[in-house]
Amino acid sequence: MLKYLSANYILPISSMPIKDGIVAVDEEGVIQGIFDPTSFTPMDNGQVEKYEGVIIPGFINAHCHIELSHMKGIVAKGTGLPSFLSKVMTTRSASMKKIDEAMAKADREMYENGIVAVGDHANTDNSSKLKDDSEILYHTFVEVIGIEPDEADFKLKEAKSLIQEFRNGHVSITPHAPYSCSKVLFKKFKKVISETNIISIHNQESEEENKLFRYKMGEFLDFYKSIGKNADTIKAQARNSIQSYLPYLPYPNKLLLVHNTYTSLKDFDFVERMGRDVTWCLCPKANLYIEGTLPKIQNFLNSGQRIVIGTDSLASNDTLSILEELKVLHTHFEDLDFLQTIQWATINGAIALNIQDEYGSLEVGKKPGVVLLQGMEHMRLTDDVKVKRLV
Repeated sequence: MLKYLSANYILPISSMPIKDGIVAVDEEGVIQGIFDPTSFTPMDNGQVEKYEGVIIPGFINAHCHIELSHMKGIVAKGTGLPSFLSKVMTTRSASMKKIDEAMAKADREMYENGIVAVGDHANTDNSSKLKDDSEILYHTFVEVIGIEPDEADFKLKEAKSLIQEFRNGHVSITPHAPYSCSKVLFKKFKKVISETNIISIHNQESEEENKLFRYKMGEFLDFYKSIGKNADTIKAQARNSIQSYLPYLPYPNKLLLVHNTYTSLKDFDFVERMGRDVTWCLCPKANLYIEGTLPKIQNFLNSGQRIVIGTDSLASNDTLSILEELKVLHTHFEDLDFLQTIQWATINGAIALNIQDEYGSLEVGKKPGVVLLQGMEHMRLTDDVKVKRLV
């Protein structure tokens, strides 16, 4: 039995909006047809469910840390990244009951907010069972962290062991961030992963990261001391972090660079010269929570960068909603076009996670989820817009 869903507009993403269009979905959630109202005839005498709003495919959350969901409200806002990291490291411990309950609640919140797939970072196997049972598809990025060179072999072995706990096939190993991985670790990482391994690395979330790589100065040096790590092998590079570590990442792997709050035009030029398959993930609410600022969106647009959207974790956010992330962007950058930003939140995210054959757009044969945006007028995103999951 097919379900027929209609709204003021159907926004397939892969094609132009259809006024009063109709989407036919089977019992498994697979799209069986998309129709203009003038050419629509039900296949089985089914009734059309009519909604006020805009129907879109489900959202892709390109960056999250669901295993930190129990930390909601624990870390103060506006501390800056090094202080935030210290607080997370010293307060993330909790009972498994509390962690499991918080993750389950976060998973349900994302589902109800129309999110169908998530790029999720993990340091433990705490989320493995939840991901097996969830109605959301998770691609798990198992993080490797090793500041001191002699840690590299052990940390990579540890990560290889951990990926075995995530059994849905959507899993890869990734360096956590340039400030948390030694050059030795980057070089060894490059040798041990396959070309299909997607990399998702925290990039230039703080100006302190660029200071560390340019001058070997700033708050990260105090951060290393506070956690008992030796930073003697770190050398001033006289250039931003991305220009320092990107040559050590394997080619031709897909790269998902996350946050990018302090990425410059010169950095974009450098990446272009490297010829890498790079997608830039923006997590605006987390950027405001931790650093109190946002990336310079116009620089991304002017240089033609591929953008996706993430929520980061509840340690640095009060919601797990891609719609709310888009609202923040549209509030701070009024010239943004919703027909462009909705691609960041859907098909671009699906491409970044290699799941575009099933997710990211309303097309026949796909199973992308069907979401209604209520309260939209003239394709403009305002605070009044709400999300309702239809499929």
